[in-house]
Amino acid sequence: MNKEWSLEKLYKGYDDPKFASDEKLLDEKIAEYASFASDLKGDAKELLKKGITLTAEIETLATLLFSYAELSQSVNTSDAQAAAISGRLAQKLSALAAPKTAFIRFVAGVENFDAVVNSDPLLKEHEFYLSNIREAEKYTLSPEVEKVISLYEISGSRAWGDLQGYLTSTVPVEYEGGVTNLSDIRNKAYDGDAKVRKSAYEAEIKAYDRIKDGIAYSLNSIKLEVINRCKLRGYDSPLDEALKNAHMKRETLNALIGAMVEYLPKFWEYLRAKARLLGYENGLPWYDLFAPLEGNDEKYTTEEAKDKLVSLFSTFDQEEADLIARAFDNAWIDFYPHEGKVGGAFCAGIHPIGESRVLTNYDGALGDVVTLAHELGHAFHDYCLRENSILNLDVSMPVAETASTFNEVVAMNAAISSEKDPIARRALIESQLMDAAQIICDIYSRYLFESAVFEKRADEFLFPDALCDIMLDAQKKAYGDGLDQTCLHPYMWACKSHYYSGGLSFYNFPYAFGGLFARGLYAKYLKEGPSFVPLYKKLLKATGTTTVEGAARIAGIDLTDKQFWMDSLQILADEIDEFVKLCNI
Repeated sequence: MNKEWSLEKLYKGYDDPKFASDEKLLDEKIAEYASFASDLKGDAKELLKKGITLTAEIETLATLLFSYAELSQSVNTSDAQAAAISGRLAQKLSALAAPKTAFIRFVAGVENFDAVVNSDPLLKEHEFYLSNIREAEKYTLSPEVEKVISLYEISGSRAWGDLQGYLTSTVPVEYEGGVTNLSDIRNKAYDGDAKVRKSAYEAEIKAYDRIKDGIAYSLNSIKLEVINRCKLRGYDSPLDEALKNAHMKRETLNALIGAMVEYLPKFWEYLRAKARLLGYENGLPWYDLFAPLEGNDEKYTTEEAKDKLVSLFSTFDQEEADLIARAFDNAWIDFYPHEGKVGGAFCAGIHPIGESRVLTNYDGALGDVVTLAHELGHAFHDYCLRENSILNLDVSMPVAETASTFNEVVAMNAAISSEKDPIARRALIESQLMDAAQIICDIYSRYLFESAVFEKRADEFLFPDALCDIMLDAQKKAYGDGLDQTCLHPYMWACKSHYYSGGLSFYNFPYAFGGLFARGLYAKYLKEGPSFVPLYKKLLKATGTTTVEGAARIAGIDLTDKQFWMDSLQILADEIDEFVKLCNI
C-alpha cells in the first residue's frame, strides 16, 4: 500500500503541459470575466447565467491549480516552487476583486429577483448561491477598495499564515540527544510510556521559545487585519462575520455554547477520574491528557486500518465502504510524519476530479485509525456533494464537521460495543471521552482565547507572554479542576493553524457543533436503522445549498433549541458515568 498520496490525477508535475495550459486558460477566463463585469447592461437573466458560468469555470481551474500547489507544499513546506505558484495564483485571482464586486452589486440590484431565478433551471439550481451574493452585498465595499484589500491580503494575512506553518513545521526540536520535529514530538503525547509523554511535552514547550516571536507577530497581524476589514465592511465583530459566513444564527451558537458550559463540570469529573487512575490527586497534567490506558495499546498497520474501516462501514452504507476502499487503494492518503510535513490531519476535496486527498501523521494507534475514519468522513461528504455545481459547495464551517465526526462515533461505538473485557472496554470508552473532551473543553478554551485576542488586539499588540497568559486563563476556565492548573499548555496558540487565517475566524466552535450534531444524528440512526441512511446523505448533499439550520431541519432538528444540544451532551455524560464506575474495578 502507498505511504504517500498521488497528485497525478491533477498534474504530473509543475512542468506538466496541462498545468501550463490550465494556468493560461485561467488568465483568459479572468480577463473574460473582467470584460463581462465592466458592462452589466441588458437582460438580467442572461447576465446572471453568464456570471454563473464564468465563475464556475474560474473556480474549477483555480481549484485544480491551487490544490496541486498547496497539497504539494503541505508535505514539503520548504517547496519554494509550490509557494511561488500559490502566490502567483493568488495574485491572478486578486484581479477579480473589482469585477466580482461589480457583479455582486448587479445581482443585489436585480428587480423581481425571485421571478427571474424561478424562470431558468440554471438560476434555480444556483438560487442559494445568488441569494448569498445579495446578502454579501451589504458588506461589500467599492470595487476599487475590494481590489486593494485582495492585493494586500496576499502579502498580509496569507503570508503571515504561511510563516506560522513554516516555523512550526521546520523548527528543530531537541529530544533525547537528537533532533526531531513538532509533528513527531506532539505524537508522543499518545505514547504508552509516561516518561516519554512528559519529556516530549517539555521538549515541545522549549521548542516554541525559538519561534514564539515570529508566530506572535503572525497572529497579531492577521487578527488586526480581520478587525479592520470587519469595521470597513460593517460587521458588528469578527464573530458576526464568522457566523454570517457560516450561514448560522447567533441563537444557534448561544444554545450550543450555553449547553457546553452547563456540562463542563461533567467533563472535569472524567478528567479527575483519569488523573486518579494514573496516580494524580490534583487533576491531570497536560502531558497526560492523551495518555493511553491499559488495554488500549494495540497497533494497526495501514492495511489493517483499511480492512477494519471497510468492514465496519459496510454495515452502515456500502457506498461509503467502497469510497473508503478507493481512498486506500488509489493513493488518496499521505500517511506518515516526516520533516517538513505539516502536523495534524486534514481532508481536501477536489471537486473537479471527483476525489479527495487525506493527510495524516499516522503511527498505528487506535486513535490514528479513528482519525482516518474522521478524515474519510470528510471525503464521503465531498462524495455526497459530487453532483452539485462547484458553486454549490459552500458548506459552512459547522456542518463541515458533521460527516467526519459521525464517522468517529460509528468507529468508536463499534469498538466499544464489541469489547467485553472491562479493562479494555474502559480504555476504549476513555479514548472516546478523550476526543470528546477536546471538542468540548479544548474547543471552548479556543473560543475563549480567540474572543479575548480579538477584543484586546483592537487596542494593543499582544507579545508572546501576553498570548500565553490569555491561553492559560482560557484553559483554566474550560478545564477547571479536571486538569492540574500548574501544568497546562501556554503555547496552544502557536501550534494550531486554525487561528492563522484572515478569511476564516473562529474555526473552533464548528468542531463542538459537529461533534454534538453528529451524536444527535447517530442517535436517530440507532433509532431508525437503515431508513435513516438516505436521509443522512440528503442532509449532507443539502449542506452546500442551505443554512446550518436548514440542513438540520431535514432531520427534524431545531438547532436553536438548547435542549437538543443538552441531549447530545447527555450521551457523553452517560459514558462518563460508566467510565468512572469502571475506574473503580
